Formats: sequence, structure tokens, C-alpha cells
Amino acid sequence: MHFLPDNIDNYVVEHSQKEPQILQELSRETWQKVLNPRMLSGAFQGRVLSMISKLTTPRNILEIGTYTGYSALCLAEGLAKNGTIFTIDKNEELETLQNKYFEKSGYKNQIKQFVGNALEIIPTIDEKFDLVFIDADKSNYINYFNLIINKMNSGGIILSDNVLWSGKVVEDLDPKDLDTKVLLEYNSILNEDARIETVLLPIRDGLTMSRVK
Repeated sequence: MHFLPDNIDNYVVEHSQKEPQILQELSRETWQKVLNPRMLSGAFQGRVLSMISKLTTPRNILEIGTYTGYSALCLAEGLAKNGTIFTIDKNEELETLQNKYFEKSGYKNQIKQFVGNALEIIPTIDEKFDLVFIDADKSNYINYFNLIINKMNSGGIILSDNVLWSGKVVEDLDPKDLDTKVLLEYNSILNEDARIETVLLPIRDGLTMSRVK
């Protein structure tokens, strides 16, 4: 979802860093072989994720929602030496494709993959996180936040994707639309929780950056 006029959006993309070749290949294969390829972070947002990771040099990253591994590789670019990214996805059918590109990237030894229910897996990871990227089922965003907030290091960053939800957050709410209902509550929580500082960025479908105090 793009909220900027096409000519402005194109200008922004053209004047931002280009994605590495390996990510171009992964993007192409995702669009060729995987259902719902629009779930891919994409080149521009991927460079945003990479930049945030490089600015924070995280020791431990948690990603909730691996999909085909594009965003994990972007986040891995900023890992501290000997740092680790823990990435979780419920779709076991994507693991082979993820591994193919993790191996090619050179980050394979720094990536720990989990397949299953993130709500069950996160409590088993005995680490504190410097950077968390939430990009999974929207109906559980609040549950994910409640699980990770006390596992964050001071100064750590929580990134939440799709928080504008194609603009539905400012439209009349359909009572049957659980995802939008949860996202509205989630966005309010991030803005009001005294433990964090939050700014919502109108990047693609909305990306919130929350800094833990």
C-alpha cells in the first residue's frame, strides 16, 4: 500500500539505496513461487529496516514473521559481530526457500529459525533483545507486544509493520474486522505506554518505531 502520489513515491525509491543482488533474486523467486507475494517487505522498506539495524548495531534481533526471509536478511545487515537474529514463522513450507537464501547470504550462522506458534516460541528464547520486528498476524500484535516488552534491553527498538492497514485505521470500523480492531487498539497502546517512545512512520503500509526507555 502506497499513501504518497506515485510520482513522489517513485522519486523516493529512485533516490534511496538499491537492494543487494541477493535480495533482488529472493524477491523475484518469491513473486514466482509463493502465494501472497505482496507480503514481502520489498526493496524500499527493506533498506529502511537495514538502515535502522545498522544504526543500532543490535546484538540480538527478534523477528516475528519470517515469510521468505527478505526482511530477516535486511535486518541481519546491521547485526553486531557475533550477533544473532531469531526469526519465527508458522509456515513450514517456506523453510526451504528461506534456507536457500540464508545460506547464500553468509548470515546463516547468525540466523536461528523457528517454525511454529510465536506465542509459544517467544517465551522459550532466553535472551534480551535490542531490536524486534513484528510482521505477523495482526490479530496477535498486542499479544506479541506483551510478550516482548519485558524482554527488551533499554534503548531497544520495536518495529511494527502494517499499522496503517491499507488506510482502514481511519475508516469506519466493520465490527467483523478483527484485524483492524486490534490494530486500532495496538496503535493506541504504543502511543500511550509509558515504557516506550513511539513514532508512526507512513512508510508503505505504515511502520511504527518504538524505543524502549
